[in-house]
Amino acid sequence: MTTSTPRAWWKTGIGLVLTGLMLFPVYWMINVSFTRDQDMRANPPHLFPINGTLDGYRAVLDQQLPYLGTSFLVGLGTVVLTVALAAPAGYALAKLRPPGGPALSFVLLIAQMIPGIIMAMGFYAIYLTLGVLNTLPGLILADTTLAVPFGVLIFTAFMSGIPDELIQAAVVDGASRLRTFWSVVLPVSRNSIVTVSLFAFLWSWSDFIFASTLAGGGDHQPITLGIYHYIGNNNQQWNAIMATAVVASIPAAVLLILAQRYVSMGVTAGAVKD
Repeated sequence: MTTSTPRAWWKTGIGLVLTGLMLFPVYWMINVSFTRDQDMRANPPHLFPINGTLDGYRAVLDQQLPYLGTSFLVGLGTVVLTVALAAPAGYALAKLRPPGGPALSFVLLIAQMIPGIIMAMGFYAIYLTLGVLNTLPGLILADTTLAVPFGVLIFTAFMSGIPDELIQAAVVDGASRLRTFWSVVLPVSRNSIVTVSLFAFLWSWSDFIFASTLAGGGDHQPITLGIYHYIGNNNQQWNAIMATAVVASIPAAVLLILAQRYVSMGVTAGAVKD
């Protein structure tokens, strides 16, 4: 005990220092969001918002709410479409084992390595021809392409661990493949559904490339473009810029806190077989 305790404290101290360094930008963002304009260039800078102000957050409520609403709609649409496509595909690869299944899984893995800007240019040409440029459905579809390959891989890994006896029992009871998937497989795949939904929402929430390329000229733009335009129009009001960033970070932080237990089980499912 006497030899392990100092080592444990040493490791804990290193961990706290590294954590503090990683979280300092977040703290500084919050600090600046409450700082007055005349205190921005103070030397040395204020480590705490002395004589703080809420002007930045008032600006967010006055100007950024439409962008936040658009991001919520795009995020929810991306989640629904991603789960609707990835869950059946993962079930098919895990349990139905179609010919070429391993090759398809490899293609999905490669698809995640394609740079987003290349995909955005392809979507731009297609959307321009179809007339769906600068529309919410077009942006939702584009964001879904980022999440579906990841979702299929997660669902495949998780559903591979579902006992075949459970599915066979449903078949013996007269359930079709669709009924088996809907009534048996999906209810026990809660962790993977939460994991895929969370990452799909976060990807769409933080997307900038697709938003700027496919929705930059539309009436409904997500919060990433809201921050971008806000910086360009108000490059001296850093408290309002940072307040917008803080507000935009809240949904992602809340979702991560609420879903961390499901995510940890969802991403490790299928990694170890009994």
